[in-house]
Amino acid sequence: MIVDRDGTIIVESPVDYQIDSLEKLEFVPRAISALRSLAELDFELVMASNQDGLGTASFPEDTFWPAHNKMLATVRGEGVEFDDQLIDRSFPEDNAPSRKPRTGMFGRYMSDEYDLSQSFVIGDRATDVELAYNLGAKAILMQPSEVGRQMLEGKHYADACVLATADWAEITEYVRRTERRAVVERTTRETDIRIEVDLDGGESQILTGLHFFDHMLDQLPHHAGIGLQVMCKGELAVDEHHTMEDVAIALGEAIYAALGSKRGIDRYGFVLPMDECRAMVLLDFGGRADFVWDVPFTRERVGDVPTEMFKHFFKSMCVAMRCNLHIEARGENNHHLIEGVFKAFARALKMAIRRDVFSYDLPSSKGVL
Repeated sequence: MIVDRDGTIIVESPVDYQIDSLEKLEFVPRAISALRSLAELDFELVMASNQDGLGTASFPEDTFWPAHNKMLATVRGEGVEFDDQLIDRSFPEDNAPSRKPRTGMFGRYMSDEYDLSQSFVIGDRATDVELAYNLGAKAILMQPSEVGRQMLEGKHYADACVLATADWAEITEYVRRTERRAVVERTTRETDIRIEVDLDGGESQILTGLHFFDHMLDQLPHHAGIGLQVMCKGELAVDEHHTMEDVAIALGEAIYAALGSKRGIDRYGFVLPMDECRAMVLLDFGGRADFVWDVPFTRERVGDVPTEMFKHFFKSMCVAMRCNLHIEARGENNHHLIEGVFKAFARALKMAIRRDVFSYDLPSSKGVL
């Protein structure tokens, strides 16, 4: 992740565009908190900056470093360490190959060791977007969306910009969403499954071959606000057992993987009425599996699914998610009964996975989940 300095991390001087004294040093609102949050992700954090004529009479070294080092010390105190600092000292008229948006400073990152297509350039100028385009990376332009649109209108590199906002909170949430996605593929002799989960929303498509099961799983994206894609080919000519069991295992593994470090999540969730039924779901992503089921059915099947399989589905998913999951429901209509359970689980999941991107603590007094 490449982050511009002036105008992005610290406020750019509106007079001479030089931060050449401690008095001029001012951080962009929420920049430190955002950098701290982004530093936890699996990116190398690189600061890159054009500093016109640094080291010349127009911008002496001894006026630059005090403010720069103070900035570094401040963010370091909040747990932010830059893996690299790239500073170009040329003037614009020099047309130096090292000056952004040219890529001369970034040679070490233009190799197979780095996946630049999944990397970001964050900056406040159109040239930062052009740099991302030249590197084959994604750009985030730190400008209000309308201003950003006008800045990039007609530019050949405009498509490299995936987000324009002046709010570091929006930038952080956008980047951190990549941490909250997971794909699990599970192939056995009985089933071939691919599940994709995005805890922050997205497209949903569910096809297991069991129509009522699809209807129940479809409650999760609707009521938990997640993106969920489930594709399963199972031996339904034999029975429904392996399809539902293996989908539960793969779904639980995908949710567990998408939770990542679990930092900032709410961890707990619960309860819902549906028509004449009530369903209570207690959920805790505490890292240990415990399952309680108290849902009495009066029919052998609902649709094309045996009612006995719902307990097995939730138990298998509970173990794969490494969570405490307690489910209790009562009602007269068995369709409403199990649909209420799925909806209550979805709402509990929505509560438990909710995350504050500026919260870094694990929701545990033990410090481990």
